[in-house]
Amino acid sequence: MKNQITPCLWFDGQAEEAANFYTSVFKDSKIESISRYGKEGYEIHGQKEGTVLAVAFNINGQQFTAMNGGPLFKFNESFSLQVFCETQEEIDYYWSRLTEGGEESMCGWLKDKFGLSWQVTPSILPKLMTDPLKSEKVMKAFMQMKKFDIDVLLKA
Repeated sequence: MKNQITPCLWFDGQAEEAANFYTSVFKDSKIESISRYGKEGYEIHGQKEGTVLAVAFNINGQQFTAMNGGPLFKFNESFSLQVFCETQEEIDYYWSRLTEGGEESMCGWLKDKFGLSWQVTPSILPKLMTDPLKSEKVMKAFMQMKKFDIDVLLKA
């Protein structure tokens, strides 16, 4: 195994579409493998033979699995993926791509078109939030934002 911990994302028939979308958003990414449901276990999983079961994919060296598990579970905000960005251009790019068909939220959070929550975050934010002289002003500034604005945070 390349990674000891691999997030497994549960989808309802959209695993391959989601993996293709995510690997199109992030430059250093690829589909690793696709497994499919067979005849065995049909009475339990109910999936037509040949339907995509799971897609192993890689984003910037992090392994993920997208699994077609059915309609039982949905994503919610208790789990999110963070994208740390060095520049405003990166924030703008990931915000734009990941909200395609999704929805914006507050403080750098968004949901993509599959309902998965993401945090598009300036890399400088953890340092700003641990600075006792700036943290309160930075928090006040970003609580007013949907998409982060690095210049506003630095000026806070």
